Amino acid sequence: MLNLITPNWSAPTHIKAFSTTRMGGVSEGAYAGLNLGLHVEDDCELVFLNRQLLIQNFPLKPSLCWLNQTHSTQLLKLHHKTELGIEADASWTTDKNRPCVVMTADCLPVLITDKKGAFVVAIHAGWRGLCDGIIEQSITTICDELKMMSGELLIWLGPCIGKSAFEVGAEVRDEFIDQDVQAKSAFTVYQDRYLADLHQLARLRLAPFNVAEITASTHCTFSEPDLFYSYRRDGKTGRMATLIYITEELLHNNLR
Repeated sequence: MLNLITPNWSAPTHIKAFSTTRMGGVSEGAYAGLNLGLHVEDDCELVFLNRQLLIQNFPLKPSLCWLNQTHSTQLLKLHHKTELGIEADASWTTDKNRPCVVMTADCLPVLITDKKGAFVVAIHAGWRGLCDGIIEQSITTICDELKMMSGELLIWLGPCIGKSAFEVGAEVRDEFIDQDVQAKSAFTVYQDRYLADLHQLARLRLAPFNVAEITASTHCTFSEPDLFYSYRRDGKTGRMATLIYITEELLHNNLR
């Protein structure tokens, strides 16, 4: 049985979202559990079985559009003709039953919807994507296209490497501070390096948008080896997935 983590947010009931853990799959060795990444040298047949196990946990039978994630700021709008493996680190849609999904193993998964649940977004935000502005670019693009105010948005910051475990060099800290001096608050001196707080860095990037709500997971992928894969901890490891989608419940409610 899969162990899924659900957002602690106030999204409408027709918005479904969760992050997987490593528990419940068929991969072995360094990838033991529910590894969903085909790019990490795991047995492809086992990964496909894991992906099938994931799909079986949906109340619907969606096809998942797995992205080729490269720590870019590329946002992809999903539709019925979207091909698999397109290079992007975020996806969004207004379609029903079309999940947006990103994979992580320490990086920060960010989910976004609005108070009405009119659209959904999944973002893969490692430090590079955060620094380059993937959150801001995604929000700006979607709000412009939908003629929506950012004050209507609901944000969930998913499980990632925690602020007590994410060691970075001075060059990473400097890149963030060069863009926003307030980023100093997200770094703590640790020996000759720094500890970075991905959740805090994301909150700083979200601050100008005055969103309606930001909630966050309290899990640390690095410090919970039984529950999560962690690239920083293990190097050779699997990937979790974070998904969000709009169900048909929205249609039913509109017909009442």
